[in-house]
Amino acid sequence: MSATDEMIAAPRTASINGEPGPLIPVKAIPPAKRALDVALSGVGLLVSAPLWAGLATLIKLEDGGPVFFSQDRVGEGGQLFRAMKFRSMIPDAEARVGALQATEHDPRVTRIGRLMRATAMDELPQLWNIFRGDMSFVGPRALRPGEIETGGSGEHVAMEEIPGYAERHTVRPGLTGIAQIFAPRDVPRRHKFKFDRIYVARQSFALDLRLILLSFWITFRGKWESRGSKT
Repeated sequence: MSATDEMIAAPRTASINGEPGPLIPVKAIPPAKRALDVALSGVGLLVSAPLWAGLATLIKLEDGGPVFFSQDRVGEGGQLFRAMKFRSMIPDAEARVGALQATEHDPRVTRIGRLMRATAMDELPQLWNIFRGDMSFVGPRALRPGEIETGGSGEHVAMEEIPGYAERHTVRPGLTGIAQIFAPRDVPRRHKFKFDRIYVARQSFALDLRLILLSFWITFRGKWESRGSKT
């Protein structure tokens, strides 16, 4: 395989000010990785269909709000895609505080939302994103366009300015990954990006399988919302 085959340039369409930015080179997806994504997401969509109906009913019964929550995310090469999740927070949860990540015991999270977030069931609709190729099962977490981080001294830092931002967009974002599993929930993004860079450098079919199995184990134990070790 030539260097041209291994690295394909894709337009970056998301930046902190919403304007198109420079090209981010992306890596060709190994056929085995894509085949695994299609197979697992296809089976997952079929098997989880009854669970979708049950979760939708519980969400509606709790507060009568919408079942799904969708938003733009930054994907491979910086391209935007629309990601969908089961709503786990109160309606209009960001109306007053903006795009603020949920904290432990966050009052915006609903009762059924706490269960879904602990077991990652709120992410089930993203199986469709994986099936259609927006995401992979394993990869860096998909960020929102224009996302910022507040530092310890109160300063605001654009995600694009954090080392590792560009590298993590050379591969498709994932439902799970090294950072999602091993990085504590509340550590700064610059530390999580280090885990993402490790995955980009060392990704393999065997590593993907291991991370997927670990993710099923965490889901079974309901530990996704843990601030400490999940494994």
